[in-house]
Formats: sequence, C-alpha cells, structure tokens
Amino acid sequence: MKASLQTIATLPLLPSLWIVCRLISKDLERIQDSISYDKGTATASTVGTQLLLFIALGTLGHVGTNKLIPSIKYYMLKRGITGKDLGKKGTSKENNDIPEALGIVPGAIFLICLMFCLVGFATNHPSKLLDLNSALLSICFMLFLGFTDDVLEWPWRYKLFLPSVASLPLLCCYEGSRSVVVPIPLRFLLMIDGELTTFGKLLCYFVVVDTNADGSIINLGVFYLVYMGLLAVFCTNAINIYAGINGLEVGQSYIIGCAVLFHNLVEIQCDSLSRENHVFSAMIMHDFCRGWDLGSL
Repeated sequence: MKASLQTIATLPLLPSLWIVCRLISKDLERIQDSISYDKGTATASTVGTQLLLFIALGTLGHVGTNKLIPSIKYYMLKRGITGKDLGKKGTSKENNDIPEALGIVPGAIFLICLMFCLVGFATNHPSKLLDLNSALLSICFMLFLGFTDDVLEWPWRYKLFLPSVASLPLLCCYEGSRSVVVPIPLRFLLMIDGELTTFGKLLCYFVVVDTNADGSIINLGVFYLVYMGLLAVFCTNAINIYAGINGLEVGQSYIIGCAVLFHNLVEIQCDSLSRENHVFSAMIMHDFCRGWDLGSL
C-alpha cells in the first residue's frame, strides 16, 4: 500500500523528469560532436550533467528520509512530542498520537544534499557563492524555527515576526531589480497623456515612477525589500496553517515545489536569459521535492 502511494506521489515529478532526460540527451549529443563549452556559464552542454547529479543526490536524500523517519518517530512519541490529526475527527483514529517535529529529519537531509550540490554549483559559478551561502543560511534558520515551533508552540505574534528575520540573509545580498510592473487597469492613476497625475506626483516622494514607460514601471527601492520580507511571512504561514491536518501541509508544499521545478526546467530548455538562476533554483527544488517532500509523504 505504501509503495503504491509513493508511486502515485511521484506522478507530479514526471514532466520535470522528461525534460531532464531531453537535456541529458542533448548533452550527450554535444559531447559526441566534440563541441567545446565555456565553463563560466551554464550552457546546454553542462546543464544535463548537473541536473543528473542533482537527481542522484535527491534520490539518496529520499532513501535516507524513508530510513530515518521510522526511527526518529519512536523518539518523538517517547518524549511526548505528539499531536492529533484533525482530519481524523469522528473516526476511530481520532485520539491516536501523531509524532510532531518530524520535519527535522527530511530538513536535515535536505540541507546535507544541498551542501553537496552547492559545492558543485559554486565551482562552475563562483560569482554565485554569496547567494548560495545566504540561501543556505535562510533555510537553516527556517528549519530551526519550524522545529522550535513544534516543540515550544510559539504564539502567533512570534510566527509573524521570525520569518522576516530568517529572510534577512537573502535580503542583505539581494542585487536584483527592485521595480514592479503596474497592472494596465491601474496605470491611469499614475500618468495620463504623458503627465503625472496628482497621485503619481505624491507617490514620487516615496518611490520612483518611470515616466519614460508611461507609469507602467515603479522602482520601489527599499520598500521592495520590505515587501520581500513580508512575503516570507505570508509563504511560511500559508503552509504552516494546515499543519493540523496530517499530510496536507507537506502535500501542498510538494505540489508547489513540482510546479516551480517544472517552470525552471522549461526555462532552461528554452535557453532563457536567466538560465543560470533557473539552474540554481532547479537544484534547490529537486532536492526539496525528491528528498524532503516525497520522503515525508
């Protein structure tokens, strides 16, 4: 029964695996044709090999998670770190104890797999080393926050604050765009006939309205970093709010992770301008989906 459920749970990963196979096939064709490649960029001739290594590490993480969870589950039950499955109310299993804080097992394995992946990725992309370390630090803090929440049951006022602190390493090294695109139905509020409206002039005291783009782009500056910090609060609590229903929390994380992974691989296959960033994201997402979520399910 468990094997059949895991087989079904693998289905969302199949489209991504199909794209990976195509990239590996393209990699092999280029090697056979003896086409040289630039080691400083993530070209098509190296991406397939990198993704293959990510899959191998993710598979090892999945096996490790399946082996360790039954053992750690015993210690959680022994220490009384348990809860009730709200999805079983009204059934004979309503009062059964469910071990909590088991996310520390796949989380720790995820970090171990990610560190090995980061070593290989940083070798080909040394300019990304700061981003890699900041991402790893944020993930470590989030994992620590989740474990302490299961053990200490943090009040909601702390849950709304701590995720923003965990995102600080990412925010401190962020060097990307801080501009946003204004939805077309709202652009008349900023500019009309090439002139700033009263609201647009008032807004210019806080942000930069791009008059050359007819008000379609706003540079938020430091407010963009505030937005990213608040987004971390929303994302973590949007998942955590389903924690009382066993399987729903990790299940939706797995589906979202598979969707992000598929998007990354499509962009890689289409030779996107941000190909390097998508390879980085695919590395994290595959370890997350294969090693963490699928193992937890």
